[in-house]
Amino acid sequence: MRDAYVTLLDERRRELSEQLAPILATTSNFVCEIGCGHGHFLTAYAAAHPNQVCVGLDQVSERVERAQRKRERARLRNLHFLRTEARLFLATLPEHARIAALFLLFPDPWPKLRHQKHRIVQIPFLQSIADHATPDCRIYFRTDYEPYFAEAQATVNQHDRWQLVDEPWPFEYATVFQQRAPSFASFIAVPRGPAPPPVGV
Repeated sequence: MRDAYVTLLDERRRELSEQLAPILATTSNFVCEIGCGHGHFLTAYAAAHPNQVCVGLDQVSERVERAQRKRERARLRNLHFLRTEARLFLATLPEHARIAALFLLFPDPWPKLRHQKHRIVQIPFLQSIADHATPDCRIYFRTDYEPYFAEAQATVNQHDRWQLVDEPWPFEYATVFQQRAPSFASFIAVPRGPAPPPVGV
């Protein structure tokens, strides 16, 4: 059973590498949305930022197919949607690839205690993003579930390569979840700068 799983994982990585090759053929930097759904937000963002390569990720085939149809109708050559899991995507990125901005908009809050281990904003995830981040990368996080917001903020504060900043939200386009939310909260995280030299050096 384990050998079958390893074989399947290797095949998915190979397919993902083949999909990424043409996307990153002319640039190493890209904007990413994890959990892009039907692509409403990223399609609007890509249309407003034609010089930025944008990559949306989702695990559900039907969502990715609908997002791709939006891309085709809008004729956005800088926009791409991939069916994949975020951690697999990060593990498959080529060494030269750099994330310039990452949008996490209303990710699954996994509200039940036994499911909270599945929340995406965790220390290993932030480490993987940092390993592929540009020096001026931004993580844009938004949720309507206050306990997850507080936990995600605390996780960022605990990480030695990220810090929260007070900056304006860069691009407003309401997702389906945002339209349904009575209220929501957002934060922006940036890479920490280099540590200052020791006193006297």
